[in-house]
Amino acid sequence: MQSAELILGLLIAVAALVTIARRLGIAYPIFLVIGGLLLGLVPGVPRIEIDPDLIFLVVLPPLLYIAAFFTPVTSLRANLGIIGSLAIGLVIATALAAAAVARALIVGMTWPVALALGAIVAPPDEIAATAIAARLGVPRRIVTILEGESLLNDATALTIYSVAIAAAVGGSFSPTSAAATFALAIVGGLAIGVAVGWVIAHIRSRIEDTPVEITISLLTPYAAFLSAERLGASGVIATVAAGLYLGHLRSRIMGADARLTGRAVWETITFLLNGFVFLVTGLEVPLLLRSLAPALAMRLVGIGIAVSLVLILVRALWIFGTLVVPQMIRRRKDAPGPVANALVLSWAGMRGVVSLAAALALPTSLPAGGPFPAREALVIVTLTVIVFTLVGQGLTLPWLIRALRLGADVEVRGHDASARQRLLEAATRRIHELYPVWPGHRPLLDRLRETYEHRAEHVERQREDPASEEDRELIEHREIKRAVIDAEREALLRLRTEGEIDDEVLRNLERELDLEERRMDA
Repeated sequence: MQSAELILGLLIAVAALVTIARRLGIAYPIFLVIGGLLLGLVPGVPRIEIDPDLIFLVVLPPLLYIAAFFTPVTSLRANLGIIGSLAIGLVIATALAAAAVARALIVGMTWPVALALGAIVAPPDEIAATAIAARLGVPRRIVTILEGESLLNDATALTIYSVAIAAAVGGSFSPTSAAATFALAIVGGLAIGVAVGWVIAHIRSRIEDTPVEITISLLTPYAAFLSAERLGASGVIATVAAGLYLGHLRSRIMGADARLTGRAVWETITFLLNGFVFLVTGLEVPLLLRSLAPALAMRLVGIGIAVSLVLILVRALWIFGTLVVPQMIRRRKDAPGPVANALVLSWAGMRGVVSLAAALALPTSLPAGGPFPAREALVIVTLTVIVFTLVGQGLTLPWLIRALRLGADVEVRGHDASARQRLLEAATRRIHELYPVWPGHRPLLDRLRETYEHRAEHVERQREDPASEEDRELIEHREIKRAVIDAEREALLRLRTEGEIDDEVLRNLERELDLEERRMDA
């Protein structure tokens, strides 16, 4: 009963802190970590014991799946070279650098244990960074790179992690065996993820029951993750592959109702999972440090800060060395502001859910008996890195973006306007074709034609001058339409109050009004 009350209290805290964060304009993962730190300082707050399987098997698969599901495959493919460099090369370099620093600063730490720590803190988490980037309107390419890196770097880091743990537990390490394990994990994960996605796509394309579809979508990440893990492949890669595959096909295998409902369900689930993990991350730090001697606690926090600084430095050197310098050598003109983009990418390397999950999943004991070496130190250093990067880099990233004066991609806005124009042209042509087919419905067709012609005028003006008064006019039109819809809702409620309609009729008509308002806002 106490556990249920504690979880309920944490979820209430998540809702309250996120509301405050949005009022203050701060990315909610950062504010949740800060809130957790403050809650952990309150006397009497109970220590939260988290089962590692809760993070790895319950929290991680759905977060990876839905991030992949909504990742644009075309943009991912266009930036695959940079994303691959960050997700594989940078992760390996970061893990080695962090391992070297940890081994030098923590007395008696072996290379396998140090490499396990390096793998834990190597992969950045894009949630806070992309929330900030999207809110401030940075170029879409930066967001795509961050999302793609976060999707793929987890597999690299967790594969290094598993090899290092096996060496730490078994006492042996073979580079050839490690490379074979890495290749098998990647290739096997891709094959299993695509296979699961193919099966799910064929099932969902034959179903038109929204609750059943949503249930299948919720089970999909676990089907991919658990199947891959049982077969010795990467569950992370399998889950990402299934998400990318199904996300690319969502327009063909899902109806409008399933897409609307599914998006709402997944937004709620990911919000709760992310909120819970980030709040617990902040909460764990003071509670864990309180159980140690002050001198040891301060030393481990200092080591965590030192590791964080190394992570930032290695990321900056790698990005500038692989992104900026080659462009300068080739004197490319098609990549405006490479230095500014590289600065943002370098400063966006915040750690999060995966690092926490890997740290908590460290074995507590060795097969031969005795505790796992330096486990407590690894957990504290990891939590320090997560808090330091989230709070330090997260709070200063908006300032950096504004100082660099990065703006949204003109190309993306142009593609949006062109696509809207093509849709309107197709609709207008079809309306003209329908006049001889439905001669008795000319008033309706006239109204539809006027509506689409009016939309076409808006799109054309927006393309010519994105900063024109058309933005204001669109806002005013939405307010007018919203006032009309609100009047309909009031009349509907009045009819129910007066007993002229029952709740079922109210729900059906209310859903139509909700969909109209959703379409208008979109």
